[in-house]
Amino acid sequence: MVASLKLRKAARVILIGPPGAGKGTQSGRLLSHFKLSSLSSGDILRDNVRNRTPLGVQAESIMRTGGLISDSIMVKLIVGELSKRGWVESRSNLSSGVTMTGALSILGHGPPATKLAASSCPSSSFLLDGFPRTQKQAESLDTEVDMNMVVNLDVPRDVILERIANRLVHPPSGRVYNLTWNPPKVPGIDDVTGEPLIKRPDDCPETFAKRLKQYDESTMPLLEHYDKAGILWTVSGKTSDEITPQLDAEILRRFA
Repeated sequence: MVASLKLRKAARVILIGPPGAGKGTQSGRLLSHFKLSSLSSGDILRDNVRNRTPLGVQAESIMRTGGLISDSIMVKLIVGELSKRGWVESRSNLSSGVTMTGALSILGHGPPATKLAASSCPSSSFLLDGFPRTQKQAESLDTEVDMNMVVNLDVPRDVILERIANRLVHPPSGRVYNLTWNPPKVPGIDDVTGEPLIKRPDDCPETFAKRLKQYDESTMPLLEHYDKAGILWTVSGKTSDEITPQLDAEILRRFA
């Protein structure tokens, strides 16, 4: 049984896949099977803003004016969280998600930061969610941390569009149903709360097909970047149950 097996060295994993490919399902199964920790870039940003860390204050100021958080700031936030947990080497002067070297680098002063040594302990394994999304972000992350596996979920586009056409959601909880393989017990009603389910406005096949095209255009350079780095692994399947055994086996092969 996969859940009883443990890793022998740290897995630092990024999961990439188009909307509707089942990335959430695979992430949940990886976390369960291998006891990986989940790191969400969005959660890290919100925690730093809430706790008024130096970078959190800076990020909040940018967001209030409608600006976008720079890749360098996001990377420093992620590195700060990894360092705080002891999963990568801590820099001197590291405090609340920012380093002196990192801060100078963000401001354009001082030498570039040296890549941090990562722990090989299996308990340091994590799945990074929400970042990177572009080649530029990946290059920025590469300067700080060595990720050692990038998984690309390859699901046929016609399968994804069929899933979307049959998808219903319960907005308050985020629960997702599919009329084909995971229908609600009562049509149109959430199983837990009895509240009505909805179809997302952008879940029509025509709109979603455009989203998939945009995803392919923006993600191809990212995949090529990690392919050249030698850490990209692509898994293909029509269903999550087809993909999961392949993914589990590859994780075991690399890290167990």
